[in-house]
Amino acid sequence: MKETTLNSIREINFNGIKIGGENSFPIFNPLYVLEIPVFNINSLCTIAKEYYNSVNLKDIIKKAQASECDILGLKFNIESIEQVDKAVNIMVNLFPDITKPLMLSGAGNDEIDRVLLPILINKLDRMVIINNANENTYKDIIPSVIKGNHIVVLKSPIDINLAKELNILSADLGLSLDNILVDTDIGALGYGLEYGYSIMEKVKLEGLKGDKYLNMPLISFGCNESLKTKEAKSDEYGSSWGLLSDRARFFELTTASALKACGANIIVMNYPPNISVMKGLVG
Repeated sequence: MKETTLNSIREINFNGIKIGGENSFPIFNPLYVLEIPVFNINSLCTIAKEYYNSVNLKDIIKKAQASECDILGLKFNIESIEQVDKAVNIMVNLFPDITKPLMLSGAGNDEIDRVLLPILINKLDRMVIINNANENTYKDIIPSVIKGNHIVVLKSPIDINLAKELNILSADLGLSLDNILVDTDIGALGYGLEYGYSIMEKVKLEGLKGDKYLNMPLISFGCNESLKTKEAKSDEYGSSWGLLSDRARFFELTTASALKACGANIIVMNYPPNISVMKGLVG
């Protein structure tokens, strides 16, 4: 793709890290989040389990922080509202051990997250990225984000107009446009990846053309989706498919490469050595 020089993507200063701010596309280098599911270690993908080789959360986080990730992501994958207090205690106990910039993710369940995330936010001792608020939860989550001056991921279905609408609605609540990361969602394989890629690309180009409601940095969780696929989890394939560990690693790498190409400013990943590989793909 020919490099297109236009205006600039909005720049966010996150604990000394610059997110966005580029004025060209697609030539720039993204940041990488390494995500850890803190409530259920068994939900780590197979290759990550092998890498950490531990069930002790503090040991895993120590090893994660020694990786080349730019941001550490903690996913509070609880299964019920009754587990919120336990999630808060885990977070508070981990704070002294965390030195890298931090992203907190909810359970991915609207009913849980509209309760969980505001409580987690109110217990924070630093600026973090909150993942996420969507069309169903933003009214419950955004006020706490504003109060704590945090950055929030606004997640919308794969549609540029819905992404813009959610940004406008959140701004109407008082959220600064400088505190928004856009997640337009994406599939992992085939048509899901191709369509999600095209929407991210459209958002990026409209932002570079000067649309103030679409010129926020993009974040993508496409690598998480790639590791949920049967091909990246199951060993029930013939020898021509190769080793499962190699296959899963390359599924994440190829997805991350696509996300980099379509303009993601932040890419969330699971296997630390893959971040090192991606950082070698300069420009």
